[in-house]
This record gives sequence, structure tokens and C-alpha cells, in this order.
Amino acid sequence: MNHSEAANPVDLQLQNRQLQSALDAALQELSSARQQLNWFKRQVFGEKSEKRLTIDNPDQIDLGEIFAKPETSPPPETETITYERRKKQRTDDCVTDEGLRFDERVPVEVTELPAPELQGEDADQYEVIDYKTTRTLVQRPGSYVIHEQRRPVVRHKPSQTLTTVAAPSSIFDRSIADVSLLAGMLIDKFVFHLPLYRQHQRMALSGVTLSRTTLTNLVYRSIELLKPVHDALLKSVLESRILAMDETPGKAGRKEKGKMQKAWFWPVYGEQNEVAFTLSLTRSTRHIEPLLKDFKGVLLTDGYGVYDSYCKKHPEITQAQCWVHTRRYFDWAKDDESEAVAHALALIGKLYRVEKRIRDTCTAGDEKKRIRQEESLPLVNEFFDWCHKERQRPELTKTNPLSKALAYAENHQKSLRVFLDDPDVQMDTNHLERLLRCIPMGRKNYLFSWTETGAEHIAIIQSLLVSCRLQDIDPYKYLVDVLQRVSLHPARQINELIPRNWKERFGKNPLKAPLDK
Repeated sequence: MNHSEAANPVDLQLQNRQLQSALDAALQELSSARQQLNWFKRQVFGEKSEKRLTIDNPDQIDLGEIFAKPETSPPPETETITYERRKKQRTDDCVTDEGLRFDERVPVEVTELPAPELQGEDADQYEVIDYKTTRTLVQRPGSYVIHEQRRPVVRHKPSQTLTTVAAPSSIFDRSIADVSLLAGMLIDKFVFHLPLYRQHQRMALSGVTLSRTTLTNLVYRSIELLKPVHDALLKSVLESRILAMDETPGKAGRKEKGKMQKAWFWPVYGEQNEVAFTLSLTRSTRHIEPLLKDFKGVLLTDGYGVYDSYCKKHPEITQAQCWVHTRRYFDWAKDDESEAVAHALALIGKLYRVEKRIRDTCTAGDEKKRIRQEESLPLVNEFFDWCHKERQRPELTKTNPLSKALAYAENHQKSLRVFLDDPDVQMDTNHLERLLRCIPMGRKNYLFSWTETGAEHIAIIQSLLVSCRLQDIDPYKYLVDVLQRVSLHPARQINELIPRNWKERFGKNPLKAPLDK
């Protein structure tokens, strides 16, 4: 073989490096594809819960040990102990041996069962000395009542003039809907997520014939009445020193033929245990800027970049971030780095055990801050020291899920530490995510809003209903009262009708529907 035909070692080394680079890229691509496949499998077949089960009790046995053959041992010695104890009293609301419980809101209908002894010829030889009661829970389908109010027409005999009693006032002039129907439709649609077409079907089965357009207009007009109350609620929420904020998607209006326009509902949670939803057709800072223009305080959010960029431009706002979202990144990496992820989750779990003990003991203020400084701060320091150390591992590529989790945690370290110095700041946004579930639940039932106005109405009514739940208010009683009161209430005192203030001002003696007892 000629010297010119021999392979050049330099070229071979270059080819080897190129092949190795191509192989590394292919392996990274394969690893990324596997991660995506595992994620999709979890979404379709796996558990959605991120709850981590740990066994801290060393005496906890495995399932197999239950079936193991027990060791033979002599029977223990026994002794007879006698004592007296008071007979357990049945509580007032437990009215049957089966444990049926109810309160005064549930109507009771009594049926007298005749005794055969009292019906015969010898009935006079028997007398009733007591009754035994059996109670069962009965269900009736949704029912509707026609309320007929008869007003006498009176004629004055000498003058032959006619007079009649004035017609009772209603929410809407010349409307067929009683306030109880309006409140019931809103509760069914936005609390129990029963679309209007299903309510229409239920009415038809009960013998009531109405068009769906009529139902839609009644819901529209009812929520329009409540719009000033929502505005007052939003103003009350934004006066808080600490806000929690999130966003969830929805469909609002028709963008083009065959395609709906995407929108976002932004819930804002305030310090006084109330929440207000707002709607936007964008997920950018263009919605946050006017909404939070007067806010100064702590903003608790997830790691969405819009909140980061907004808080950087407004130094008067301190950004706190959610530890659950940080934990979620590590949870996604458990299939690739099980040992490292287990260590991270264990540290975060210890933080949450400290928080649970604080909640259970109702600790607040300076004492809460002291416990966090003494117990949570060392755990947080250990967690971020470990994150920094793990990021130095040379085998961790940028596409590795653990690398993404470590980078996310370190990039948001300052915001994740805010709760240590402020006892009123929560560790996560779980409380807000639980409240915004009403939007996805509605999305699974009535699917979308045909207009942007309809989506705005969802934000209005859900703000009031969710705040009622936070304040432990019956939403039906609240809506029946406020729908009758709002048109006559002074505009400068509209703040009295938000759920928190309504409970103190009118909650003990609310306005009722005509047929409500």
C-alpha cells in the first residue's frame, strides 16, 4: 500500500470526535424522548397525585409478613377485670342507629302507621303509650313550583271606582323568574357545574316549558346585577399587603370559523380570606400592569416568567414563590435520578412537617417566625447547598430533568426564602390552586364561553361564590339576599355586599325568597 493511501491519524481523530459528538447528541435526544414518553404515560395511565408515601415507623411490617406463619408461643396469662362505665349517649344529630345525621335545614315529613289493634272491635281495650321512630333519607327529583299571587280588585260602591293591591316587586320587570329560580340556576351552573341545557332538560321533565334563550338571558341579567359587587370585592382584595396570584386557561369567544379564542382567568387571593377572578385575552404583563398598579407588598406566585419580569420592574413588590412548584420539578426527575430526587424530596418534606406543626398549634406572628428561623432556615440552607453541589456533577447534562430542577431551584432561591422572614407568607400557592378548580371543572362541563362577555361573567360569579365558601356562607342564601338588595343599595356602600362584610351586616337576617320559610 502506498504511503498516500494510508489513513491520516489526524483525520481519524477528527472523525472519531465527530462520531462521538453525534453519538452523544443522539443519546441525549433519546433520553429526552424517553422522558417525554414517561411523562405522557403518567398523564394517561399513572397517578396524578404528587403525594409521597414514607414509612417512618420502624415497627411497620410489610404485607408479606402478615401471612407469615406465626411462631408458636405459650398463651399469655389472663386476669378478669370488672368495671363500670357510663352508657354512650347518642348525639342529637345522630337520629338513627344507622348514623343518619341532619340539621334543622332538612324538612321532616311524618307518616303515622296505624296499629291493627286500634282498628278492630276491641280497640277500646288498647291505648298508645309511646311511639317508636324510624327515619330514612329520601330523595326527590328537582322540583319547580308556580307561585300564584291573587290580588283582589276592590270596588268602592259610592264612587264605583276600582282599586287593587300593587303587584309585588320582582328582580326584573315583567319577568317570569322568582329570585329563588335565579339563585338556583346560578348555583347549579357555577357550583355544581350543571350546564343550562341540562337544567332545561330537567325543567322539561318537571313539566315546565321554557326556551334555552330565556334561561341564558336570566343568567346574563342576574350576573350583570352582581358586577358592582365583584368590583368592590376585587378592590378589597387588592388592598391586602400579601397577594397570591395564579392563572388558568379557558375559551372565550369565537376567534375564527371553527376555532375559539383562548383566554386566561387570573384569581387573586387576599389577606382577608377572599378571592377575585379577572379575565384577560393575554397571559402577559399587559394584564398584570393595570391590575396591580397600586399594589405594594408581597406577591406569592409560581415560577411563571411573567411574574418574575413584573416584580423586577417594580422594586416595591417582593416576590415570594411556591415550594410545591419547585418540588414538582424534582418529582418529574425521579425516574432518572431516584437517589438524588429522594434526598431533595425528603428535605422539602421536613420543611412541610414544620409548617404542619405550626398550623396544628395555631402559631402565628413572631412565634411563627421564630420557629421558621430555628427549624426551617437550616433545612433551606441545607437544601440549596445540596443543589449547588449537585450542579457540579460533570455527568449531568442540561437536558437531564434533575439539571432543570436544580437550575429552577437555584434561580428562584431568593423568592423561595421569603417565607422565612415574613410569618404571614405561605410556603406555596396550594390554597389558591384549590380555589381555581372551579374554572377547569366548568370547562369540563359547559366546555367554553361563546362570547368574551360570558367568560367575564364566569369570573364575576365565581369570585362571589368561591369567597362565600371561604367565609362559610350558604351561597344560595347570599344570592337570594344580594339579588334583591343590590338594586336598592346605595352605590357608595356597595362594599357592604361583598361576602365578608355581608356576613357581618346581613348574614343573621337575610332577605328570603317569597316561598322560603
